[in-house]
Amino acid sequence: MPDETFRKNVPEIDPTEIEDSRTAIADEHHSFLEKVMVKSGFGDLYDARDFTEVVFRVMRDLMTREAIERVESELHQEAVPTKEKALQMEVADLWKDTNPIVGFLSRIRQPLRGPAPIGIDSNLFLTRVANEGALPPTIQAEQGVKAVFAATKDQLSEERIQEIAGWLPDRIRELWEQA
Repeated sequence: MPDETFRKNVPEIDPTEIEDSRTAIADEHHSFLEKVMVKSGFGDLYDARDFTEVVFRVMRDLMTREAIERVESELHQEAVPTKEKALQMEVADLWKDTNPIVGFLSRIRQPLRGPAPIGIDSNLFLTRVANEGALPPTIQAEQGVKAVFAATKDQLSEERIQEIAGWLPDRIRELWEQA
């Protein structure tokens, strides 16, 4: 029965006295995926990882192969310190496309810049991220994108930050600069 108590010797804990470890750690001590998780509002590191991959995919679609490789060369920090195999990776692993066909096509096609339907504008960027990233209703696409952008900018040189800004459409560039 749901109202039945099975373990009567467990002390009751006041939830207001429990410290949330995600807010107790200073931001600069968070790993890449922890930053994305905390700033976006995702419930776990797996959701943050999956969403980051989608944001990175749309970003790469806007860039040349050479620009993609320059960004990747700077993303070699651990995404999150863990013993879980599914999360043991560098940020560069998140940047690379895991789908070999998509990865191949991105190497031979031109950047998808400009207004839709030919290119990716701000609205299409956010729509793709929301749809492909399977955002929960509690998280806005812009909020999640800014979280990924902030964590990414912490990994990059100023030169690379400016280069990426040059590839992004207007409203997305504003999110990049705010992050």
